[in-house]
Amino acid sequence: MSPSTPTEGKGPSAASRLVTLARERYTFVTSEDGRPYAVELNGPNIALPLRGRLGLRQKLARRFADTYDGDVASQSALADAMTVLEGLADEHDPVPVHLRVGTAPDGGIVIDLGTADGRCAIVTPGAWHTADRSPVLFRRSGAMAPMPVPGPAGGNGLTQLHALLNMDEPAFRQLVGWLVAAWIPHIPHPVLTFKGEQGTGKSKTAAMVVNLIDPSPAAKRSQPRDIKTWATQAFSSWALCLDNISVIPPWLSDTLCKAVTGDGIVDRALYTDDDVVVLTFRRVLAMTTIDAGALAGDLAERLLMLGLELIGEDRRRTEEELDAAFESARPAVLAALLDLLARVLAVLPAVRLESMPRMADFARVLAAVDQVQGWTTLASYLATSANLASDALEGDAFGTALAAFVERHGTWTGTAGALLELLPWGEGLRPPGWPKDPTRTSGRIKRLAPLLRSVGIGVDDTQRSQDRHRSKLLTLTRIDPEPLPAPPASAPTGPPAWPPVAPIGVGHTTPHQP
Repeated sequence: MSPSTPTEGKGPSAASRLVTLARERYTFVTSEDGRPYAVELNGPNIALPLRGRLGLRQKLARRFADTYDGDVASQSALADAMTVLEGLADEHDPVPVHLRVGTAPDGGIVIDLGTADGRCAIVTPGAWHTADRSPVLFRRSGAMAPMPVPGPAGGNGLTQLHALLNMDEPAFRQLVGWLVAAWIPHIPHPVLTFKGEQGTGKSKTAAMVVNLIDPSPAAKRSQPRDIKTWATQAFSSWALCLDNISVIPPWLSDTLCKAVTGDGIVDRALYTDDDVVVLTFRRVLAMTTIDAGALAGDLAERLLMLGLELIGEDRRRTEEELDAAFESARPAVLAALLDLLARVLAVLPAVRLESMPRMADFARVLAAVDQVQGWTTLASYLATSANLASDALEGDAFGTALAAFVERHGTWTGTAGALLELLPWGEGLRPPGWPKDPTRTSGRIKRLAPLLRSVGIGVDDTQRSQDRHRSKLLTLTRIDPEPLPAPPASAPTGPPAWPPVAPIGVGHTTPHQP
């Protein structure tokens, strides 16, 4: 007879005993996306999924065997127990469950170090320290790896990091700004894109960068084949890199844009016909590519493009040497980044930009980095973004033809169908991505409008024709290109407003003093 079947005189069923064991050691919560988790009462503040390889079910099966002299709970008993525990989790209001980075009740940033004991780093304006137990609830995934304890205090972590990367000083400073912003969870982050010919170390650089902010045994991923594959990858990692991207299909371009600003995917829940599960995420993304012109215009506006220099044969190192150097430097690099993040948080509330670029929150972080470091990363980022917009437009055959048309004719007003007939694509077959009808033409121009504005072409689709058809009209006109936003009013024009601050060490909470 199965141990899960209660019989007279034989005590509680195996399922009942499993539930009792679970309630003695865990409390049960539901996340804001409707997933049930178990949290150990006297352990790390880690949310365990009830099912799966890293979940409570496996741990409970082993605890049952240890408690009842090697007796093994059946699959049906475990399934019955999980159903009861899911009901317990559903009794309470949903709670935030974070992945790698979260915001504490006092506003501080909490970074899960990923260790078995649940240690974390807590960053507040002007200070940071490590803690044995996180003040916020984190979940883990099989795509996560632990981070080393940051330190030592006073190390030259940024210098050590730059020595591992083949990029010039302006590019490196923008990278540092991106790394600092990557731990600020409530803002959109541009897609860090490493560009360079073969032999520039794009893939290795991307892996090192991702493993600084969200270590993973698979920091580099292949291009996902569909939306479900992407959702699984994004749900399991705070930061991830798509390696060797050459062509991005429209669905993936749209998905990456949404993941920058926050995305949600609704799918049917497992083993049900009428219930759904919601995957919600904002992610920190990186890519490597050779041809930046292959990127779609709307995605190009959300990129931070950094070029890598060709590595000479006399400077090349083996993978083993690079890995050893990175692991040796990583604690000091983490400490330096946390130092800088604490100082950025101290000045960020007062940073104001004269005008707002597309990735305005990220631009404010760069302005704060410039203020505390005496750098000019914001100006470099804005200049690179403007060039990238032009490159993306040049890589789009329809966009290039549209820009040339306005250059020749100046202001033009008409229907999308009329415009489609006037735009030649040259000899031979229609280029890939060329719109086939007026509806697609109108939609394509709307998507290209931000890039067109950046090169001095205005698009207005708010007018209607005066005939009985009341057709929608497009007006294309030559305008002055969008100016780059001015530096923040609080940014220094010369040296830093105060001398560099000594890094704050592990375990210290000494506030930063300007």
